[in-house]
Amino acid sequence: MDSPRAQPQLRLERIERGYTQGNRRIEVLRGASASFFPGETVALLGPSGAGKSTLLHIAGLLERPDKGAVVINGVDCGKLTDSEQTRMRRMEVGFVYQFHHLLPEFSALENVVLPQLILGLTRDKAEERARELLRSLGLDQRWDHRPAQLSGGEQQRVAIARAVANEPKVLLADEPTGNLDPPTAERVFEQLLKLIKTSGVAAVVATHNLDLAARMDRTLRLADGVLIEEEVVVAEVATD
Repeated sequence: MDSPRAQPQLRLERIERGYTQGNRRIEVLRGASASFFPGETVALLGPSGAGKSTLLHIAGLLERPDKGAVVINGVDCGKLTDSEQTRMRRMEVGFVYQFHHLLPEFSALENVVLPQLILGLTRDKAEERARELLRSLGLDQRWDHRPAQLSGGEQQRVAIARAVANEPKVLLADEPTGNLDPPTAERVFEQLLKLIKTSGVAAVVATHNLDLAARMDRTLRLADGVLIEEEVVVAEVATD
């Protein structure tokens, strides 16, 4: 008997969001729906201004939708208070941005330890987890360095370690390699994919890089405020 499919760790149900500019109403999301499952990577494509960042902010509980539901690990987050949403976000959601946003006065290790301390983990346990993550990302010789002493790729890998430090169910990444040169972006992306698979997190990665998108499990395109799943088209080779 086939085993049942895993339940989605993130579900977006008919998300609507708009903004008012002067006398004009701009509808950004018009019923965007999708499910994201453990250990999978989903590329989020769309032109600038399509609403990708807005969608990620809503999925990560940084912004409330006008309509629709965000369900994380089976919990309808729209029914939570602001403080409950904040705790849910800290426990279940990790963020990686184009710019690393590390705290400059703290070392790489301390940047990964801090979010764990906020959730109440002991320092010893938090440092053990931080070292494990930094080691898996090839930074075991760099964890006592501050961000200014690290390369761009190293800074972004610390940011990735920080994002998954609390073992979230959902990882949201907004152009995570967009600020890196191509060879560095490739290395960081490979390590990000490996970490997603080993941790079992459901990852949504907004990107303009079609080569990177093609290496993810699925691709969703945000167009006219809705999410459309794109099929992989395999080119046929003509034969005589």
